[in-house]
Amino acid sequence: MAQAETKQEAPTKKSEKEFFTPEADKKKLVDKVTIDPNLPKVFILGDSISMGYTNMVREGLKGKANVLRPKDNCGDTVIGLKKLDGWLGDKDWDVIHFNWGLWDLCYRNPQMEKAGNRDKVNGKISVPLPEYEKNLDQLVTQLQATGASLIWASTTLVPEGEAGRNVGDDAKYNEVAARVMLKHGVAINDLHKLTTAFEPKMFIKPGDVHYTPAGSQKLAEQVVAKISELLGKKK
Repeated sequence: MAQAETKQEAPTKKSEKEFFTPEADKKKLVDKVTIDPNLPKVFILGDSISMGYTNMVREGLKGKANVLRPKDNCGDTVIGLKKLDGWLGDKDWDVIHFNWGLWDLCYRNPQMEKAGNRDKVNGKISVPLPEYEKNLDQLVTQLQATGASLIWASTTLVPEGEAGRNVGDDAKYNEVAARVMLKHGVAINDLHKLTTAFEPKMFIKPGDVHYTPAGSQKLAEQVVAKISELLGKKK
């Protein structure tokens, strides 16, 4: 069986500066991915939460699909619109699993040194709901133009005590996203519902949106199941 290696695009300094990613999640990504031309190609788009589970999804789909993603933290919908074409490249994707949300609903203050400039007291919302809906609609339109089957991953839980995000905004942004997905007929992977049932030990620490390896593994298992379901329909 012929195989080829592809080198994933290097992260830009700008995106790393703007969108905080834990070092543990960065280290989970690999520079080269072996591509089996006989298997379907799956693309994952998302922030550091998805960076934390991508390699686990790759392992879960081993022998069933090639799994790739940008090495960038895909940030909010604003940066998504700027960089989507470059991320997609010229590959013929079979399934695209995607999310934007946690950085859209984040309040940020350039003067705040906390990771990601998060500051829900004196900061400004990154992408208000009306703009989020408009941006997401455009992104879905671009993604559908690839001909790939799409899966929207709902935005994961905002826990109590998060420095730049208000509890409950995750539900508001997910409601808007669900409306966009319904309009376009896009399947939804409800990671928000999954993470609301997580025990505290699944999170890195109180007030942190990021997950331990055990938490990321739970997310990966649901992502693998949803992707597998779509791949089965494409046969």
